[in-house]
Amino acid sequence: MVHQQRSADRLSRSGDTEDMAMSLAPRLAYFAGVARTEHVTRAAHELQVPQSTLSRAMVRLEDDLGVELFARRGRTVSLTRAGRTFLTSVERALAEIERAAEEVRADADPAAGKVAFGFLHTMGAETVPGLIQAFRADHPRIRFSLVQNYGEAMLERLRAGELDLCLTSPVPDAPDLVARRLDEQKLRLVVPADHRLATRRRIRLAEAAEEAFVTLEPGYGLRRITDDLCAEAGFRPRVAFEGEETETLRGLVAAGLGVALLPPPVWPRPGVRELTVTAPRAVREIGVAWLDGHPDTPPVAAFKKFLLSRRGNLLA
Repeated sequence: MVHQQRSADRLSRSGDTEDMAMSLAPRLAYFAGVARTEHVTRAAHELQVPQSTLSRAMVRLEDDLGVELFARRGRTVSLTRAGRTFLTSVERALAEIERAAEEVRADADPAAGKVAFGFLHTMGAETVPGLIQAFRADHPRIRFSLVQNYGEAMLERLRAGELDLCLTSPVPDAPDLVARRLDEQKLRLVVPADHRLATRRRIRLAEAAEEAFVTLEPGYGLRRITDDLCAEAGFRPRVAFEGEETETLRGLVAAGLGVALLPPPVWPRPGVRELTVTAPRAVREIGVAWLDGHPDTPPVAAFKKFLLSRRGNLLA
C-alpha cells in the first residue's frame, strides 16, 4: 500500500500524460520480454541487457504505474491481472511502432521508396504524368503520393512536412524555402467565340480593360499573376466570377460570362478563342520548391535531381 501511494503521489505531481508516456516508453520492450519468458534471467539474455538492469527497470515501471505487474517466485515471474491488461496494450503499441518503422524505412528505400509530390491543377492532365513516366524509366519501383492544389496551399503542406517537393507558380521567395525556376508558360486571353475580339489573333491586354473577367479565387498564384498583368496594362480587372479550376473558367468564358487570362488547354475547348497577348509579356513562371534544411531521402533526392535537369524543358 505504501508502494502504491508513493507512486500515485509522484504521478499526480507530474500530472502530465506526455511526461508519463516518455517515462514508460523505454521500458515497454523490457516488460514485454519478461512477460513473454516469465523469467528475468532468460529475458535479460534475449534482450541482451544485464539482469540487474532489467530487474531495476521492472521495479521502476511498477513504481511509476503504482501497480504490481508481476508475481515473483525467485527469478521466475508470472503476470498479475493488471500485468495481463497492461501487456495487451503494450504489445499493440510495440507492433504499431514496428509497423511505423518498417513504413519509414520502406519510404526511404533508394530503389522502391516514396516521394510526396505536389503540383498545380493545370499540370495534372499532361505535364506531371509525362514527368513521372520519364523518371520511372530509370527508377521503375519508386512510388509517388500525388497532391493537386493551388500554390499557397501546397506551400503550407510543404512547411507541415506533408510534401517533399512541389511544382508551383509563381516561384516562391521565402526564407524557409528553396525554390528553383524550371520553365515558363505563356498565358492567353481567352474570349467567347462570338466576342468582338474573337477574330483577332493578338491583342494588347489594355484592349480588354472594359471586359468582365472570370478568374481564380484570391490566394491562387494565377489570380495574383492576372491582377499584376492587368495592373501593368493600366487597369484593375472587373471580376465577374471567381472559381477554383481553369477549365471551369474556360466553360464560363464559353458561356459568354467574361474573358480570362489562362495557360494553354490540354485539349482545344469549343466555344472560345485564345488570343496571344503582346503587351505586357504574359507568362507565368513554373518552379520547384522544397523546405530549406530538410534532409532528402534517396528517392526524393533522385526525383529532385531529375526535375532540375528538366530546366527549360519542363513543359515540352
